[in-house]
Amino acid sequence: MSFTEHLIFFPVLLPMLAGILLLLPGFHAHITRQRLLGLAVNIGLILSAIALLQQSLQQSQMYMMGNWQAPFGIALVNDKLTAVMLLLSAILGTATHMYASGGDDKRGPFFHPLFMFQLMGINGAFLTADIFNLFVFFEILLIASYSLLIHGGGKQRTQAAVHYVLLNLTGSAFFLIGLAVIYAAFGTLNLADMAYKAATLDESNRQLAQAGGLLLLVVFGLKAALLPLHFWLPRTYAYTSAPVAALFAIMTKVGIYSIWRVHTAVFGDYAGPLANIADGWLWPLGWLTLVAGIIAVLASNTLKLLVANLVVVSAGTLLLMLAQNEIAATAAALYYLLHSTLMAAALFLLAGMITAQRGQAQDRFVKSRPLVQHGLLGSLFVIAAVAMIGLPPLSGFVGKILLLQASVENAGWVWVPVLLSGLAAMVILTRAGTSIFWRVQGVAHVADKASPLQVLAVVLLLAMSPLMVVFGGPLTELTMAAAEQLHQAPVAIAEVRP
Repeated sequence: MSFTEHLIFFPVLLPMLAGILLLLPGFHAHITRQRLLGLAVNIGLILSAIALLQQSLQQSQMYMMGNWQAPFGIALVNDKLTAVMLLLSAILGTATHMYASGGDDKRGPFFHPLFMFQLMGINGAFLTADIFNLFVFFEILLIASYSLLIHGGGKQRTQAAVHYVLLNLTGSAFFLIGLAVIYAAFGTLNLADMAYKAATLDESNRQLAQAGGLLLLVVFGLKAALLPLHFWLPRTYAYTSAPVAALFAIMTKVGIYSIWRVHTAVFGDYAGPLANIADGWLWPLGWLTLVAGIIAVLASNTLKLLVANLVVVSAGTLLLMLAQNEIAATAAALYYLLHSTLMAAALFLLAGMITAQRGQAQDRFVKSRPLVQHGLLGSLFVIAAVAMIGLPPLSGFVGKILLLQASVENAGWVWVPVLLSGLAAMVILTRAGTSIFWRVQGVAHVADKASPLQVLAVVLLLAMSPLMVVFGGPLTELTMAAAEQLHQAPVAIAEVRP
């Protein structure tokens, strides 16, 4: 094997090794060394993600750890969907790490190693080709997220962490039960092997497979913030630190990605009697999730809580596109997923800088002292708000147009809530901007000025929005190719491996 064939493991290997090194004496007590190593790893992740994307454009790759033959070995797969998600993770990780290096990483111990292990779990979940290792990587990212959630301490963070941990431990238990049922039905947990066997299962195994598939839908729905399992998200994201909340913006997308891999690729159109077993649930739950998110957005009274509820809205939108189970809908959803993740992360980071400059008012929509960098932060806020609302000329507008075009046949189910979500976002973001930047009294505190690294991190994320418009043609072609690959007919696993 050449070096490029081993490159597929780098998005897991680099943060894993960095996380271990950051715990050793040479790095643990030296914050500057930790920041530099983290920066180097993030640059490496971006470069490896770009290289894997280039590989995926030519041919998908299945990589067997230890050269064990499928379906028994640990398999990693790099296709177009995986490569796109890895690049998203690398960009988001670089920006949030850059922001944290502006001073937030000093508020508690072990931030940098935990951050690396979190990236390891996220990237592993995108790369894995079997459900058991999806569970393993879920646990890695969850364990890291438990500690990151309470980084910096505080009563509210601790309370949110307790609810978050208990709920996810319950989800992990259901995940294991679902894996056992799926293995009893298929005799394998390899996704490609399952997809090939789904249409040929006998009646008894078919019932087990359906039960296991729907149980996994519950687990993935918990990660994706699907109603009624979404109530953990707003408080969790609103109370944690800004860089952690920004990194968590991709967590719900891991749940959406998992539903794509299991319920589109395995239980999709080619699964015979098991085809599209989740559709009957995704339509009403996706619609209700979106409506509940819109109501919560209008009721938000802090900026971070508002952004957290906008994440719920984006999850509901993606679930509605998932329910349509069509290539065009999947392609539009993937574009919208990239946009919504990056813009939500940018707003979380902006909320962190605003909180630091408003004193006791923090990010609440009340009168407070003026921001010391009101011009800069106000300009960044307007760009982020325009993108999140879906107004031209930024990526939110393109994403909304793609969603509506892909949903013409289901306009009654999709168009109304999607357009209402944009209206609700415009109303509440206008209120937020007015309260934070115009309702002021007193004198600004110059000592609370944001660091250049923090500003640069937000600018990096916001720059992705116009870039997604400028390169909209190639990007939409890529998302369409990824969707077509996801919806294609399964083949025997011996044919999958080159």
